[in-house]
Amino acid sequence: MSTFSSDEDVTARLADEGYVASPEIATTVRVAAALEKPILLEGPAGVGKTSLALALARVLDTDLHRLQCYEGIDETKALYEWEYGKQMLYTQLLRDQLGERFANASIDEAVSEITAEESAFFSENFLLGRPILRALRAEQSSVLLIDEIDRADDEFEAFLLETLDNYQVTIPELGIISADHPPLTIITSNNTRMLSDALRRRCLYLHIGYPDAERELDVVLTQAPEASRSLAEEIVDFVQDLRTRDLRKTPGVSETVDWARTLATLGYESVTREAVETTAGALIKHHADRGAALAGYAEGDGDDGGGHSHSHDHDHGYGSASHSQDHGHDHEY
Repeated sequence: MSTFSSDEDVTARLADEGYVASPEIATTVRVAAALEKPILLEGPAGVGKTSLALALARVLDTDLHRLQCYEGIDETKALYEWEYGKQMLYTQLLRDQLGERFANASIDEAVSEITAEESAFFSENFLLGRPILRALRAEQSSVLLIDEIDRADDEFEAFLLETLDNYQVTIPELGIISADHPPLTIITSNNTRMLSDALRRRCLYLHIGYPDAERELDVVLTQAPEASRSLAEEIVDFVQDLRTRDLRKTPGVSETVDWARTLATLGYESVTREAVETTAGALIKHHADRGAALAGYAEGDGDDGGGHSHSHDHDHGYGSASHSQDHGHDHEY
């Protein structure tokens, strides 16, 4: 699946969907599409990892299959499971017919014949596909998002290896199922635990960190057009400074965008102490961090701007704030 002609093509098409991509993101996406390789995105929450997958589904005008990982997830939630309720219903419907058929048969004969027909209950008619299987069986290339893989355990990582190797899975009752149109696969991790080397080896790797002030300003202007440029600049300066402090929860770019929208909606034209106190809930997600947010203001000083600009060395992208366009199929800031 080679769908992008250049890095500039990737950047422009993602920009059309509201995603501000860095050169590293654009290159990684183009190579992944051309080589049919999964992308492993690592970085803190709220920097645009999930949003990249959502934006790519819109760019490619294709389906998004999303698997949200959590502790204890297994293949029945990721790949498939049998519809036991439906199987039991069919068993009840066929009970009388089977009773007549085996009325004069011995137990051994009945068991033997039923065993020969048991595959009928483990066929496509009773198979319930989950996100990975649906992505592999799609009639056109889709986007497969395996979100927050670090929440899952090592066993689930191992289960994914076959899929990531050849875009195929094995269902014991049906055999090997291979993708005719391999999905563009995005795997995200908030880096809460170390992922296995085996998983990393099968992916193109990219770390997305907090953006520098210039790129974060681009994101805010794109995602919160209702905010004036002067307000957006003050917001970005404030957040960039805030990230240098010792916080329980460092605000991501999504919080920056949410805060910009909030301030603009409430009619604020600059970042004041009053604005921070009133709207802190859009930016600060832990009560212990409110003091740090107000540290740049003297008590009673309601008109001074807050944060000072700090330039960071992370030059990565950030995605659209819009929700998943799932097209009827199977969310991170």
